Amino acid sequence: MKTIIAKDVGIVYKVHHEKHRSLKELLLSSMKRRSVSDDFWALRDLSFEVEQGDVLGIIGRNGAGKSTLLLVLSGILVPDRGSLELNAKASTLLSIGAGFRPELSGRDNVFLNGAFLGLTEQDIESRYPDIVRFADIGDFIDVPVKKYSSGMKARLGFAIAANIEPDILLLDELLGVGDAAFKEKSQKKIRELMTKAKTVVIVTHDPNFVTEYCTKAIWLDQGKIASVGDPKKVVDAYLESIQSGKKNS
Repeated sequence: MKTIIAKDVGIVYKVHHEKHRSLKELLLSSMKRRSVSDDFWALRDLSFEVEQGDVLGIIGRNGAGKSTLLLVLSGILVPDRGSLELNAKASTLLSIGAGFRPELSGRDNVFLNGAFLGLTEQDIESRYPDIVRFADIGDFIDVPVKKYSSGMKARLGFAIAANIEPDILLLDELLGVGDAAFKEKSQKKIRELMTKAKTVVIVTHDPNFVTEYCTKAIWLDQGKIASVGDPKKVVDAYLESIQSGKKNS
């Protein structure tokens, strides 16, 4: 079953520029402004499909549109062009501690986030021991999140997102945060989700992760798909492009 179907997806922003033709216009700019705008395509003509159980790795340089694509997949951004179809419920963790209320304890945030994701209190209680065990932050589970380090937020955030077992899990670079043991545990959890036919979409700067754990990859370049398909072929093309750019610089 196809869990994600994207057809010609595009996100465009208007970039406004103030243009003054004379000193007089500059002085009167507060009263009357002459401006022009350009279209900036953060994403353009993106078409791809993701099957149930796939782990899709999204790679590319900074500013390529990777996080914007996750925002579209999560429903936070609506495409200006094209269409996007998700045939499953998605759980999104786009940044460290996304959705956390800093004044509340970790425990309270677990229940709050679970409720936002549509779980009943009973559902959350049944998953709570696994979430706490996975996060492995000890007594800090009862401490306000505002006192957490970035690593602790990442642990708890990933624990919540992964252990509610969503049909689609969206992650943005979270496996790059934390110690080696946490990264290994996170990767093991992703493999577990794969065996349960869950779909995972992750933005990462780690090409080794893509080739080892992903079943499909997308290389984004300036908002467009430069390559999509077999992870090794996509990663090799991406790394070759980087090396070529260094030689020509």
